[in-house]
Amino acid sequence: MTAADVETVFRAEYGRAVAVLVRLLGDIDLAEEAVQDAFTTALERWPRSGVPPSPAGWIITTARNRAIDRLRRETTRDGRQAQAALLHASDAPPEEGPVRDERLRLIFTCCHPALAVPARVALTLRLLGGLSTAQIARAFLVPEPTMAQRLVRAKAKIRDARIPYRVPRDADLPDRLAAVLAVVYLIFNQGFEGESGLCEEAVRLGRLLAELMPDEPEVSGLLALMLLVESRRAARQDEHGTLVPLPEQDRGRWDRSLIAEGRTLVRRCLRRGRPGPYQIQAAIQAVHSDAPGPAHTDWGQILRLYDQLMAVAPSPVVALNRAVAVAETEGPAPALTLVDSLDLDGYRVLHAVRADLLRRLGRTDEAVRAYERAVELSESPAERAYLTRRRLEIAPSP
Repeated sequence: MTAADVETVFRAEYGRAVAVLVRLLGDIDLAEEAVQDAFTTALERWPRSGVPPSPAGWIITTARNRAIDRLRRETTRDGRQAQAALLHASDAPPEEGPVRDERLRLIFTCCHPALAVPARVALTLRLLGGLSTAQIARAFLVPEPTMAQRLVRAKAKIRDARIPYRVPRDADLPDRLAAVLAVVYLIFNQGFEGESGLCEEAVRLGRLLAELMPDEPEVSGLLALMLLVESRRAARQDEHGTLVPLPEQDRGRWDRSLIAEGRTLVRRCLRRGRPGPYQIQAAIQAVHSDAPGPAHTDWGQILRLYDQLMAVAPSPVVALNRAVAVAETEGPAPALTLVDSLDLDGYRVLHAVRADLLRRLGRTDEAVRAYERAVELSESPAERAYLTRRRLEIAPSP
């Protein structure tokens, strides 16, 4: 039993443990502290005693006991009442509501309309995935101190406004859906960046959402998007652990069952005629999956889909992805003009795209500097290895 084993359990069970404790306590900070204390205890005990038969149950029970110990030290009447409620919580009947899964329930609960959407998403990522403030800040493309303040303000607003942690009613779900989808997609993206188990968890949550809200096309769109991207996981790195970009991937290693499921969902969305951002992104991925090879990719259709995406959900990142399609349809020069107009200096993908366009234009010195900047910003070993290799291909080190 090693620290890495505890880390594996942490990634798999942190979100569910916090979800259970938040439901019992109604207090974010106390729930987080109790679960973190439980994992600290596991790190001390499990190497000697071994992993218990039910690691998740052990963590939840230990965290609950830690919370009770803390509440016992409270001297206020409210503290004693909270302690009594927690002591009897395990005997209470389960809370009724449309959302049965603990983690999905926590997402809907935290995505309260009293909070701004970015705050809802950031807070839920912190609670559900145990992601650090730095990781969440990178996902939002904001400085870490900015994200830290956002999380503190969100928790304070929940506490000061006495926003209850209860299972949302059916009528509450549509108003919270946009933030919930954003959370699930960011969990997926964080997993795609290398956080073990998060992609699988995001897909699981996507399937639960599709069962819960089958008439919401954006739910189906998000699930389709995740399935189509996830289908390429096996081909995304070579035997040395270096990133393999989509045009260079061995398409024989793509998961055809996930592709078929994703395509079916995309077709279903198209028949509904209510396009939204996730559906459009899923359609873009479906076009990639339709091509037997990179030379057969219908970049004209992809560009049209990005035009549609810019109309319904404009953002600098979408504009950057659109520029990649422009490079394939109109050439690298007009694409570079678009890229250089974007305010995304801290975003590694911009510098990687810019480096490739400069390379294609023969502007080697500038391409080298762009590759070096992309490597500097990347935290993925696979991605850094790929970018370093591309940089050396155009300008070998002396």
